[in-house]
Amino acid sequence: MQRKANILTVLILAGVVLGVLIGHFILWDPGLMLLDPAERSERIQQNTGWWHAAGDFILMRPLKLIAMPLIFTSVLIGVTGVGDPKRLGVLGGATLVFYLATMIFAVTLGVTLGATLKPGDGVSEDLRAAAATVGEQHLGQRGLDDPGQQDLGSAWRQILELMIPDNFVGAIVNEHFLSIITVTIVMGIGLLIAGPRGRPFIAVVESLHEALMILVRALLWIMPLGVMFLVAWSVGSMGLANLAGALGKYAGIVALGLGIHMFVTLPLVLWLVGRVNPYKYMWQMRPALFTAFGTASSMATLPVTIESATNLGGCSKRSAGIVLPLGATVNMDGTALYQGIAVIFMFQAFGYDLHFAQYLAIVLTATLAAVGAAGIPAGGLVTTIIIISAVNSTLAAGDPTIPALPLAAAIGLILPVDRILDMCRTSVNIWGDATGARIITRLAPDDVEEKEKAFS
Repeated sequence: MQRKANILTVLILAGVVLGVLIGHFILWDPGLMLLDPAERSERIQQNTGWWHAAGDFILMRPLKLIAMPLIFTSVLIGVTGVGDPKRLGVLGGATLVFYLATMIFAVTLGVTLGATLKPGDGVSEDLRAAAATVGEQHLGQRGLDDPGQQDLGSAWRQILELMIPDNFVGAIVNEHFLSIITVTIVMGIGLLIAGPRGRPFIAVVESLHEALMILVRALLWIMPLGVMFLVAWSVGSMGLANLAGALGKYAGIVALGLGIHMFVTLPLVLWLVGRVNPYKYMWQMRPALFTAFGTASSMATLPVTIESATNLGGCSKRSAGIVLPLGATVNMDGTALYQGIAVIFMFQAFGYDLHFAQYLAIVLTATLAAVGAAGIPAGGLVTTIIIISAVNSTLAAGDPTIPALPLAAAIGLILPVDRILDMCRTSVNIWGDATGARIITRLAPDDVEEKEKAFS
């Protein structure tokens, strides 16, 4: 088992390295930077479109296909395995407290780094002008050219609508994962109350879950090829040359913050609370972390996260079944940290002088908005707009004459390096989920005697 895992690790790592080399030396054309944004986008699509399509069909689509039924089976098995609805409340509460606390710490770390290291200093007027055109095109493509429609209130209303859906089939069709999780939890509680009459259905779900996990284990051996295609597309779309100058400083500070949270903060929490060797556990979770880096999608990575956590990392099925699907939906440590630095970078680049009130607004809004960030590539774009709106409002409250940050130019400024940072922050998101699952395993072990001891 361990030998196969080591071989798979080498293959995935080789896929990442090959993807970077192919993307930079074969797919990326430095002359594209001289073209106008529209023509540049078209040429990049011509150069890299096939590689993205190959990665999508080989890896992304199969993983996303399995993710939907796997959420249902994992959550239902986790809920029914707890055995007592009261204990389920304890597990759910502990999970949410852990997720909220780590997200607050992550975004506070990001804001602190952004405020002290000042990534936005030195951005030229030419770069800001070029960013405006890119940003307008990007926002228009995503239907976000009217930022006034994006605010925290509407985002939280949408979250509530997802938590209390009116059509379960519609939630499945539209891939509303939070709706699926909440409905499945309620269904699991109903099956617990039904007692022996609900047992046959639970047995069917357990069989389906095992079949899905067999498919996931098979997909793991296709993963190196899919990761290579996706990484090559990412690097070929942006070019490593963008990681220089002002954008290089910004990307470096984001990478520093993500590294501190991933290799210091979360391991310390896992060691103190979970009583687990954090770096050994991180090594056991390597298939999920590499998959997260390649796909930049928490939801696509979920099947691999569950498989790695239960078969390699020592997490209980009860914990993994509840904590990991919920984490892939609402726990975004890396996204929250990234957004804290990104928003500060945008305002600094355009000469705004931020103070404590604005930093506090970023911490609070980024923490809340990260909950609503979709677990898909670039899913944090809408929530970034919400944070910008909150800071604009805070600035206007202090001085109504201060103009709002030009949204299109600000978003366009970070786009050249956003994909590679998206891959990094998704890995941190997955590591945060995995850390939570290992800690909650102490409250919800699979062993019956240990479970009774945990709740005694």
